[in-house]
Amino acid sequence: MSIFTHVVLGTNDLAKSTQFYDAALGALGVKNLGPLGENGILYGADGPAFLITKPANGQAACHANGGTVGFHAPSRDAVHKFHEAGLANGGTDEGTPGPRDFAPTAYASYLRDPDGNKICTYCFAEE
Repeated sequence: MSIFTHVVLGTNDLAKSTQFYDAALGALGVKNLGPLGENGILYGADGPAFLITKPANGQAACHANGGTVGFHAPSRDAVHKFHEAGLANGGTDEGTPGPRDFAPTAYASYLRDPDGNKICTYCFAEE
């Protein structure tokens, strides 16, 4: 059972973020489930679990220093596809795909989305 009901990241450009997340999360099998009113998009597999949205208070969206949202990757190949798709759709590199030394099978990549939010994907499966 997940401990989260959902995760939300803010955006200043919904169209640009939608293009980025459709590509990066699509590489992991996560679907765009459609709009959340006029100012957001829902993503998930079995239901909405990740949202991008313009801040409800009308202020500019900004990223958290030290904050990261991690997504499950079903394979190491998916880690690479996530990274490539994100870079091709407005993201910037924050950590190329490869092993991470904190766990024997940890394999990950990191990106910044078009608004500067840090996201990553991890696969813990054997090679």
